[in-house]
Amino acid sequence: MTNTRLLKSYIVKNGLTQKELAKIVGISFACLNAKINNKKDFKSKEIYKICEILKIEDIDNVFFA
Repeated sequence: MTNTRLLKSYIVKNGLTQKELAKIVGISFACLNAKINNKKDFKSKEIYKICEILKIEDIDNVFFA
């Protein structure tokens, strides 16, 4: 389960909006929002791309809380 608060804080820390992050990752805003809010699961390639973009080192704490 995604740690929603922590992921959102990484997005803000990196000066992005969810809409901008979705575009960079290559998914729709609605899809990203559903995944951040644990209504859908992230694909592994999306997780790795997001970690690269947001400089997340602790993948487990953010995506597998």
